[in-house]
Amino acid sequence: MSVFRVLIHNLNLLILILTYTIRFSVYQVLFSLPDLDLFRGQRSPSDLRKQRSSDGDLYRCYHGGSLVCFSIFDKMSSQSQRLNVVPTVTMLGVVKARLVGATRGHALLKKKSDALTVQFRQILKKIVSTKESMGEVMKTSSFALTEAKYVAGENIKHIVLENVQNASIKVRSRQENIAGVKLPKFEYFTEGETKNDLTGLARGGQQVQACRAAYVKSIEVLVELASLQTSFLTLDVAIKTTNRRVNALENVVKPRLENTITYIKGELDELEREDFFRLKKIQGYKKREIERQLASAKQFSEDQLAEKVSLQRGISVNSAHNFLSGGMQKDEDIIF
Repeated sequence: MSVFRVLIHNLNLLILILTYTIRFSVYQVLFSLPDLDLFRGQRSPSDLRKQRSSDGDLYRCYHGGSLVCFSIFDKMSSQSQRLNVVPTVTMLGVVKARLVGATRGHALLKKKSDALTVQFRQILKKIVSTKESMGEVMKTSSFALTEAKYVAGENIKHIVLENVQNASIKVRSRQENIAGVKLPKFEYFTEGETKNDLTGLARGGQQVQACRAAYVKSIEVLVELASLQTSFLTLDVAIKTTNRRVNALENVVKPRLENTITYIKGELDELEREDFFRLKKIQGYKKREIERQLASAKQFSEDQLAEKVSLQRGISVNSAHNFLSGGMQKDEDIIF
């Protein structure tokens, strides 16, 4: 039984040591904070104190002189929500002008984003329809090539290559401006005269010309599809960039400028109140100074009059003062 008591005593002692060790560590960490000097010495029982600092709100709760809870609710610093400017009337005008510019830029970028989105959807519809038609065109071209090989023989490839010197169909590119975004456009054109009319004259000439016409149609569809897909990718990048700028203006720049304007107005109002209070204090001081000077002048005149009376009657100055003060009072016993 005694061994059990010793174990319990040792366990309690260990818990007490750990408690004080943890408490000392917490105190060490807390009192190493930069703004903690404001709270040292405040140990009222069951007292929750809150003091605002430049970095946030610090809350501490003490019970019986011991720290029982500590929490810091860090607010976003004012510097991240507004510009670091000097609160003056000139700066207020500058920030207002910047806000007007940001609002106009946001409206223009929003319109640009809408225009690009409309064009993006139109190009997407064209891509879908072009791909659907491309399947039919490529199928027709493949069948035409198979017919030409069947009729003209397997050496039709060598015959065509011998008769062709330069490419008659070429592709050129140009740029189209859509809401300030330059979209590449590809188009094919025929250069020179085609001298392949006699190809397959011995056998299969008609099928060869039909195959050529089918592949010319395929080239037309493929060039159009390449132009649409390139424009699609370019518009996708432009829309993402524009939307990123719109979101930055709407969620970062404009709120920051508005908070800056609110901050400057508040500081200017505070300065105006301080000036008004200072003027009232100055007026009160001047009023008290004037009253003091009037009282001094009155006292000086009374002293001069008392001195004059004392010289005329041959009495002391205090007697003259009493005589003057008594003479000013109404004597109720004398009836005239």
